[in-house]
Amino acid sequence: MYFIQPSRQINHLEDVLRALPEVQQVKIDDLIKCDATIIAIADVHDYLNLKWSFPTIVLAHEFEGEALSRAWRQGALAGWIWNDLPQEMEKAIKKIDAQYKRNQDSRDLPSAAELQKRLLPNEIDIPNHQIETFFQPSAYLSGDWYDYWHVNDDEVLFYLADVSGHGVTSSLLTSWMAAFHARATTPEMLIHKLNRMLLQENIEKHITMIAGLLNHKQHRIRWCSAGHYPPAIVLQPNQPTQILNTSSFPLGLTEELEIESFELSLSPKSRFVICSDGALEPFSGGLNEQFEQLVRQLEKNEFQPPDHVADDIAILSICRTK
Repeated sequence: MYFIQPSRQINHLEDVLRALPEVQQVKIDDLIKCDATIIAIADVHDYLNLKWSFPTIVLAHEFEGEALSRAWRQGALAGWIWNDLPQEMEKAIKKIDAQYKRNQDSRDLPSAAELQKRLLPNEIDIPNHQIETFFQPSAYLSGDWYDYWHVNDDEVLFYLADVSGHGVTSSLLTSWMAAFHARATTPEMLIHKLNRMLLQENIEKHITMIAGLLNHKQHRIRWCSAGHYPPAIVLQPNQPTQILNTSSFPLGLTEELEIESFELSLSPKSRFVICSDGALEPFSGGLNEQFEQLVRQLEKNEFQPPDHVADDIAILSICRTK
């Protein structure tokens, strides 16, 4: 922490310096050398006149209320009186510092959210097929994620995952998955590798996931689920909707993870749809009722999420175009 030596005469200066915890005294001429992320304590007049940008607690005389008000409008973290300092100075400074860091984290969230969105996959060309996606975080950062990539000339590997909980840790795991996936060439390999890594790193999170492999020459999908809800859905023209229920554990709970694989053929104009449980939020009732309403809207291609949601929403659809 810095103490900026005041440019005017202060009668109580020595008392203030004795009351402060260990600080680095800095002359005004040396402000350019200061770390802009470290809190400074300075005279209110110097702060107003020089308009520096690093976080500052200002000190004023008891009759300088108007100057304190201007300093707050200029961005000062707090204002104290030269001859009436807080009794527990160190505790007061730590509280202000903690609040400042929380505010800085909040300001960084929009940039972090933009970076996270840039990790989402770009569109890829798949003969006679198309991947459609929807992504809406409940806050700045999301614990839901999807990805897809070419494994070879004939196959595309894809997944949709939902990390337990919310916040920065859950969103970091989505970035971790995005960096990790290139080592996998089958859905089974992807799920087992992610499960082992979660257990090895002892991260107190679990992940549900549906992963699959599209062979676009054969119009076939081999897929498996790791404890994911809602189940996968197959929508096909003039045919009843298929609900592909499975039973399995999420990732990160047990080393003995048993994953069953399934296969299906996509008929022309049909869609294989997977989504996170946030897609159920717009609907009322229990899980079954919410899921039935979701399916009806997907059948009509009418799904419209609310502007503000309490849970992240991610949807990935694989459509056979011909």
